[in-house]
Amino acid sequence: MGENRAAKVYRLLRAILYTAVDDGMIKRNPCRIKGADREREAARPVATVLQVYALADAVPARFRTLVLLGAFTSLRWGELVNLRRVDIDLVNGIVEVTRTLSERDDGTLADGHTKSDAGVRTVAVPTLVLPDLMGHVAEHVEEDPAAFVFLGELGGRLRRSNFRRATRWSSTVQAVGLPANFHFHDLRHTGNQLAAEAGATTRELMRRMGHSTVRAAMRYQHSTDRRDREIAAEMGRRAGAAKEDSS
Repeated sequence: MGENRAAKVYRLLRAILYTAVDDGMIKRNPCRIKGADREREAARPVATVLQVYALADAVPARFRTLVLLGAFTSLRWGELVNLRRVDIDLVNGIVEVTRTLSERDDGTLADGHTKSDAGVRTVAVPTLVLPDLMGHVAEHVEEDPAAFVFLGELGGRLRRSNFRRATRWSSTVQAVGLPANFHFHDLRHTGNQLAAEAGATTRELMRRMGHSTVRAAMRYQHSTDRRDREIAAEMGRRAGAAKEDSS
């Protein structure tokens, strides 16, 4: 059993035993191992901005904007491939997320609600990426408001499998300097990291990511070393200026 699965099982067992305590079946919950309920996420690779653009340039043109939005809007794969023309506001530069697409084990696609109520959100698109989105909509998206924004090369629904095949994903990511195990979902990590470094608060990160708990957002805020150095540099500059003014 993996470490994270064991943590989930421990939490379930602890909850059951707390119920037993409440019902008077046992006097004390024996689940008191400190840290046993804590999941530990393996560090995933994060692309640089230059690597994101190199990847966007390397994939077929119809998928360029998909890569850019994956990195700069923090939307999940299922949210991106389920976007319709009506969800894109090119005037105000925002994307409205209301639903997601899931692929079941048998290969069927299920159009459904987001993972949680927090997943329903409006996400601003950086102005840097907006021209790419506008160009993609003009060239690849039908006029029908219900038309999907991203489709496969033959016009069918976009799946992970046909996307990986069309982009030769594994070799393409390596060609731009990313590890072979770099997943499309890792672009989301890049966007989250950039948002944290831009000064987003925990609440703002949660909203942009579509999370209802602070745990995931705190992960990015704890790892913003570059932003912390910028803060330290500005603190030093201000302190130095204050010293000069007083002398």
